[in-house]
Amino acid sequence: MTTNANTNANTNMDISNFKLGKKPPRIDPRTFRLSDIVPKFPPPPSADWYQGQTSFGMMLNNVLGDCCCAAIGHAEQVATLNVPAGDGPEVTVPDIVIETVYEQACGYVPDNPSTDRGCAIIDTLNWVRQHGLGHRPDLGHPHRHRLFAYADPDPRDIDHIKQAIATFGIIDLGLQLPVTAQSQVGGVWDVVGNPDSDPASRPGSWGGHCVCVAAYDATTFTCITWGSLQVMTTSFLTTYSDEAHCLLMNAWMERYAPLTPAQLANLEQMLAALNN
Repeated sequence: MTTNANTNANTNMDISNFKLGKKPPRIDPRTFRLSDIVPKFPPPPSADWYQGQTSFGMMLNNVLGDCCCAAIGHAEQVATLNVPAGDGPEVTVPDIVIETVYEQACGYVPDNPSTDRGCAIIDTLNWVRQHGLGHRPDLGHPHRHRLFAYADPDPRDIDHIKQAIATFGIIDLGLQLPVTAQSQVGGVWDVVGNPDSDPASRPGSWGGHCVCVAAYDATTFTCITWGSLQVMTTSFLTTYSDEAHCLLMNAWMERYAPLTPAQLANLEQMLAALNN
């Protein structure tokens, strides 16, 4: 069967409604390594922090190349899904706040399509860490949850990525998506063909994309993208990921206290040195 290049054969969704927007990784030698904060240890066989929720909202990534901003918005949803009962409901960041992050961190100018050029992940994370994710009561977004810090797991070590998810709940994952992934949206992203020789399987042949990952099992990882859960095989992740950042959200740190007092003090010293 022949299908339009913009149509997903599995779900009949229009791929043109799914924007990308991740620029190549920007290397900053000041970026924390996760192993400098917590030692490596074998992760549990599985983790899932979505609490049964399957719909998270587009956060404008159907009309703008703001996937890096949408991913941090989805991360805040996951973090607040896991706060103790009575501390408030899951928080969905308003689109106007996501757009503000895209403007301030990435240079987007509303109504000027030429400025819709995407963003480097760490530019978004650095801005949100410093300024918060729209904690403004006037925008109907008064909650206190913020990005405390972020630190990178070893991108070559799948167990380290799993440890990051099991311990801190969320990683921001950068992908160089192949064209073959278009027909797998809503199904399972897996490697099709030879990424070294098949043009449609080549990393980045569709484009760069950023997703929030908060679940894994023995053979797959599950991310949020374009407002829904998307499963990918471990082979897909290792073939197409080009960066990973573990997000230490305030809500998560308060709920699970994943760091010992000594580790937290060390991290605070690292942040103080970074800010000076």
